[in-house]
Amino acid sequence: MTRAQQLGVVIGLLIVAALTVIRASDPPQLKLAREATFDQYQRWAPRAFEQMPVRVVDIDETSLRQFGQWPWPRNRMATLVDRLSEMGASAIAFDILFAEPDRLSPRNVVRDVSGVDPALLRKLPDNDELLAQSIVGKPVVLGFGLSNEGSYRPQVKAGFAFTGENLVDAPPHMKAATPFQPQLEANAAGIGHISLNPGNSSSVVRTVPLLLSDGGQLYPNLALEALRVAQGASTYLLIGAADAPNIVTSIKVGDFVVPTTAAGELWLYVSRDNAKRYVSARDILAAGGATADVRAAIEGSIVFVGTSAAGLQDIRTTALGENVPGVSVHAQTVEQILSGQFLSRPDWANGLEILSIAALGSLLVALTIFVSPAIALVAGLLATACALVASWLAFSFAGLLFDPLAPVAAGTITHFATTSFRFLVTDRERREIRRAFGQYLSPSLLYRVEHTRNALRLGGDDRELTVMFVDVRNFTEISERLAPTAVVGFLNTLLDALSRHVTENEGTLDKFIGDSIMAFWNAPLDVNDHCGKAVRAALAMRETLAKLNASDAFGFGTEHKVGIGIGIHTGIACVGNMGAEARFNYSAVGDAVNVASRIESACKMVSFDILVSETTAQALAGYALLNAGALVLRGKSDRTNVYAVVGDEQVAASQEFADLTLVHERLVQALRSRSAGSRRIAIAAKVKAVRLPAGLQEFYDRISRRSDQFLIEPSDKNKLRQVTD
Repeated sequence: MTRAQQLGVVIGLLIVAALTVIRASDPPQLKLAREATFDQYQRWAPRAFEQMPVRVVDIDETSLRQFGQWPWPRNRMATLVDRLSEMGASAIAFDILFAEPDRLSPRNVVRDVSGVDPALLRKLPDNDELLAQSIVGKPVVLGFGLSNEGSYRPQVKAGFAFTGENLVDAPPHMKAATPFQPQLEANAAGIGHISLNPGNSSSVVRTVPLLLSDGGQLYPNLALEALRVAQGASTYLLIGAADAPNIVTSIKVGDFVVPTTAAGELWLYVSRDNAKRYVSARDILAAGGATADVRAAIEGSIVFVGTSAAGLQDIRTTALGENVPGVSVHAQTVEQILSGQFLSRPDWANGLEILSIAALGSLLVALTIFVSPAIALVAGLLATACALVASWLAFSFAGLLFDPLAPVAAGTITHFATTSFRFLVTDRERREIRRAFGQYLSPSLLYRVEHTRNALRLGGDDRELTVMFVDVRNFTEISERLAPTAVVGFLNTLLDALSRHVTENEGTLDKFIGDSIMAFWNAPLDVNDHCGKAVRAALAMRETLAKLNASDAFGFGTEHKVGIGIGIHTGIACVGNMGAEARFNYSAVGDAVNVASRIESACKMVSFDILVSETTAQALAGYALLNAGALVLRGKSDRTNVYAVVGDEQVAASQEFADLTLVHERLVQALRSRSAGSRRIAIAAKVKAVRLPAGLQEFYDRISRRSDQFLIEPSDKNKLRQVTD
């Protein structure tokens, strides 16, 4: 594992840990997103509306127009109770507060008139007493609201039993309640709270608290109490978690078991608002009595009395995005219990989602850092698809609520962060590579280094290289007659012009050593035909130097020519970063480098500017090469065959070179046999060479004095035969 990978893993895992902690703390933003996801599921597959024995008697706009503005006098509410009871309602639940005395009661109206005889007041009817008398013996459930003032607690009409420990602290707490008129509270068959989302700032009603607690007593909500009264049950059974205190798992009321959250809340699974759920209060209070259809709708039904009138501001938003009367939510609560279609979020859902964030995030970190961001992206997309599909299937078939967004969002953040880190590191490494190699490699080769995976392996690496050394002839003499600044200017002009041909031919500039250039081919990347490209670079240097001399680019005068010697050898060398950890160079070392350097030095002795070893020559099919003898190189026990590079394939195909080759082969044979005619043949070869641009005159002037370098020794006989045949 590289240092960059280690850093990437650490950063990635820190991000995963932070996201896991954020999810574990469950901030409001995550909760809101999770609830919005569950809302969307319900919109895709809402609970189907079914005709059930649940009705809403709606004090709607039509009823208000006929009977007057709200609030109605309670004697009319008493009539409503009598009519509903007579029609056979199994429970009558009021989503209406009866906290204040009825201001429309005749007794209360006359009491405010001065001078009225108190005896007369006692004879006047009291609407609250009428309503209290009306509900006696009837299945009427009254609702109470929550208050932050006072200490009033309503009566509890049912008992509570627990499995396991006392669960009184599990439900949401209430401070106080809105008071009832005493006679109403005493005569009601049931009392339940009407709050749908206490303490919840969201306008969407997603859960309904079936119970509230004051720390010592539990209070059922209106829907649950209506269901109890309709069944004639007397007790609620609260079932708690076996291994944890104050966690409600379900509530049994009569014949129905209702799964709940840990706080005793019911996840609402709502159906679309439907007119068949409602009966107008006007139809119940009609002077001629209710129609047969209305009676059939009320008979045996749990009836909730409430209002849909917009001016009374009891409008709630459901998970489906519909605005419905608050009383409708109570009715849907009972409908859902009767249908048995529940939603639940298991207590282990949070743990599963937190674990999935940690696991998915760690997997994406590993894939991004060690494998590929693309593969990590594919894995992340697959995990996303699986999470979404699994969450939807759990909702559709089991009513289970699992949040797919938190793991998906965490995985997306993790993948983006680790991918960004990897690309930043990669870009940094590319910048370092470009900085380190931009002066030494051709643009095409540098592009391949940057974009080829594992193309650049730092450290020593044995490779076959073609090594070139270039040296300026008579540099000491030149530097003696120039000022130091002029020497620097001369070298900059010459070496800049020559070194360009190295990079243009996909070579690597190793270093400048005074007046010398060292370059090599086939590292750091494989280079096809590296021998040929090295020789083409050498031939281009010869041509460039000729142009510089002809144009007097150095200011020495056209009569003072600058010369160079180039030695090229192909062999195994160790190439890589060498030096100290804080400062190193990309270079090559080994016998191949030494041989190339010795061949360059031999150019003076041979009197020719470009020499290559036999190893290199064997890879130069079609080039114009001449046997330059077998030289004894310093540090080498065996002689080394070298060849003079006259020109490229075009020169080799010329008639002039063909004629020269025939004479040169005769000359080599004469030198090997120490023939007295070798000097004459050398002169003939020199004449032939005049027609070639390689400057072979000095080469042939000196060749007769090098006859010993053409003698065949026993160890060299086979090698030389292969080259000259």
